[in-house]
Amino acid sequence: MSWQSRVAPVAEAALHNRAVPGLVLAVARGHDVPENLVLGTDAAGRALSTDSLFPVASITKLATALAVLRLAADGVVELDDALAKHLPDAAAARDGVTLRAMLCHTAGLPIDLAPEAASYAPGLDWPELARACLTTPLSAPPGSDVQYSNIGSGLLAIVVERRTGLPIGEALDALVLSPLGIEGTLGSEPPRPPAVLMGELGDHAGTALEPFNSPFWRSLGMPWGGLLTTAGGALALVRAFAGVPAGFLPADVLADAVRDQTGGLGGGLFGALRWPRCPWGLGVELRGDKSPHWAPAEASPDSFGHVGASGCLAWCDPAADVAWAILGTRTFERWWRAWPAIGAAVLASEG
Repeated sequence: MSWQSRVAPVAEAALHNRAVPGLVLAVARGHDVPENLVLGTDAAGRALSTDSLFPVASITKLATALAVLRLAADGVVELDDALAKHLPDAAAARDGVTLRAMLCHTAGLPIDLAPEAASYAPGLDWPELARACLTTPLSAPPGSDVQYSNIGSGLLAIVVERRTGLPIGEALDALVLSPLGIEGTLGSEPPRPPAVLMGELGDHAGTALEPFNSPFWRSLGMPWGGLLTTAGGALALVRAFAGVPAGFLPADVLADAVRDQTGGLGGGLFGALRWPRCPWGLGVELRGDKSPHWAPAEASPDSFGHVGASGCLAWCDPAADVAWAILGTRTFERWWRAWPAIGAAVLASEG
């Protein structure tokens, strides 16, 4: 019996129970070629396929982190460099704020830009967002807790731009997407219409500014959340932290990247998604003993990955030698609690 036939009933039940029109699930063992399970449609009723492009929201942070890690592997930057060394003009360039601290969300940065720093309105673009990141001060002392932050990824992207001389979209393509064979776009329109999402779309739902679904949102090219890619692309990003393909990152960098960098600090995102212990690596979140959580209890505490507010997850369990990516067509809030069952079914089906 194939893994798809074992996982499909669990995934179909999740779609039904959470009112999700469809999903694409990509799974890979070790260095094997990924395989896919495709169910349902997008929110506009279009059938999904393995080539469907999705806005993967914060899974984008994996690409930005990998760009920094590749520059570190090449000696262009050091992970323990102070932010001030690379961005002396940043308001957050204070003692204790390093590239490492931003990668593991212990730098003391706020979760997001203040609305007045960069108004979400026509005319907004990545350069304005970058300026807003540079003017945002710390909200807490560095090393005091784990506070998930979009601004940290924004500042890291500016470091990548200044060190490479390339706009962040081009830099991510050169350093990460093309070497990994990932089809993806950041800040430009994709070659075919992406999957349309439903769910929690905020005050701009149904307008030309609608998050995830509008050309305006896609044009922003946010290095913390603007990437469009396939399920296979999201899977490739998390597998890169597991050494797939060999040689993309050196072994010492990989070992550091998937080791807890927080020193046992608590924290997390917001509300119930903050935990007494919140292990985080260099760009990837670690499973640990967090509850509630999107990775199944059956997964190793050392498993790692990332979620996206658009309703997606990319996860890797090195103990089981399995990685999976779930890209759904409903945003995070309504259906993330169904992901552990799907992940558990993947692990069980892979033995």
